[in-house]
Amino acid sequence: MALLQPRLTLKVAQRQVLTPGLMQMVSVLALNKLELKEMIDAEMVENPVLEEIDETVPMLDEVAGREERLERSVEETAAPPKDVFDEIDFGSYFQDYLDPGYRTQPEYEESEKPSFENFLSQPTTLSDHLAWQLGALSLDGKLLEAAEFVVGNLDGDGYLAASEEELAAAFCGVPADVAASNGHAAELAAALDVIRRGLELVQSLDPAGVGARDLRQCLGLQIAAQQQEFDHLYGQGSEEIDEEPETQAHRGFQAEAEAKIDERRRAMEVATLIVEHHLPLLQKRDVKDLARATQVTTEEAHAAVEFIRTLDPRPGRLYNREQARLIEPDVYFVKRGGEWVVSMNEEDLPSLRLSQRYRRMLVSADTDKEVKDYVKERFRSALQLMRNIAQRKSTILRTCEVIVRRQQEFFDKGVEGLRPMMIKEVAEEIGVHPSTVSRAVANKYAHTPQGVLELRFFFSEGANGPEGADTPLLVLKRKVRKFIEDEDARHPLTDDQLAAMLQSQGIQLTRRTVAKYREDMQIPSTHQRRKRV
Repeated sequence: MALLQPRLTLKVAQRQVLTPGLMQMVSVLALNKLELKEMIDAEMVENPVLEEIDETVPMLDEVAGREERLERSVEETAAPPKDVFDEIDFGSYFQDYLDPGYRTQPEYEESEKPSFENFLSQPTTLSDHLAWQLGALSLDGKLLEAAEFVVGNLDGDGYLAASEEELAAAFCGVPADVAASNGHAAELAAALDVIRRGLELVQSLDPAGVGARDLRQCLGLQIAAQQQEFDHLYGQGSEEIDEEPETQAHRGFQAEAEAKIDERRRAMEVATLIVEHHLPLLQKRDVKDLARATQVTTEEAHAAVEFIRTLDPRPGRLYNREQARLIEPDVYFVKRGGEWVVSMNEEDLPSLRLSQRYRRMLVSADTDKEVKDYVKERFRSALQLMRNIAQRKSTILRTCEVIVRRQQEFFDKGVEGLRPMMIKEVAEEIGVHPSTVSRAVANKYAHTPQGVLELRFFFSEGANGPEGADTPLLVLKRKVRKFIEDEDARHPLTDDQLAAMLQSQGIQLTRRTVAKYREDMQIPSTHQRRKRV
């Protein structure tokens, strides 16, 4: 029988370890200008050795030296005799004694100003919008809590992914798989009932379609909400036309209006049938098949499809929109003397230097050892940060210089002049690892004659063309999209035809490759693009 015993073993292995300085260099290289500024500001707060160079504001060392020179000059120069008359404060004298009426003292008044927080605002989210509607209703406490619980489980599109049983178990805090065995079945059933009522309440709120399980239910909820609103406005049916002589002139207009109302009501009814039973046919955009399946005329099916187009398949996106990103170019591509050059955008970036005051503390004999050790460690951290910032600038500049040399036609002619360029090729040219170039261009933007573009925009694979020339995938996809936009909707182009059109322009691509690029651009197939009338 083998016994467990402690044992020492030696093992030789090689592994790559990143030092703190190297990790900081990697992170600094990946930052854009705005992120770098935030990092420098944070480092200046934590590290007292770092100082910002500002010619308009004197530094502490300069102020201290100026005060020392001033005190020295005062001691050397004899003070002149003081005039007693000059020591009288005539301003306070007139203010205190010669003002005949009410005197306002602004230095002691506190004006009521609105808080700056009142000017700050953030967009309303879907949860905020639904919670505001729930707060305006008179609901039972348990039902309100269940409705808020349902709202909290909606995704960004407004859909509910969790099942009612899962929501009920989480709502009452009892796992669904052990509820029956532990005698919590009654509690779970009560929670399930209130969750269902809360879900129905949420599905009746604005925007219509929230709380749905899938696309079919989402569209169905929106159609039902519009039908209810339509019936509330126009009633269930048309009223009889008055036959009085004075109303005969308006009879034609009334009949036309009622026909439009009936047509709209009929479109909603057919749309309900399509969404509930024939959603796959709707995705194929085959109006004739839809008319045959729903047993209606082609005109009625077409009107129903056009009505469905007005619905929102993602109702939550109306409130859960992504916030606009603040973009500031990191580099400028400008033309000077007929040549394109690279210029770093360092505006608003703090210029750092090491504090002279802490340098004197290191060489002073009166400084304690612990203080010296702390200052040394802060100096080491500050120097490392300044080196990494300089290395970041050098890497970005060298990368952009290669971009300028390789993309001259783009800067002169536009997107059509873009040439294929790989990150690996640029890395070999400047003598760094491809991951370094990848970090140098990540989340960074350049100001060009064609607008502000991401640096990754200039890196693209190529497709072989005539005589070995290459065409960037970006330009290739633009050509495919242009062909499809100009096609006849009744006879859309096939992938074979698109490949033949590209080959006529000297771009050799197979049908499968064209189909892959088309799918990457989320363009439907030929059958789905065909418009049947």
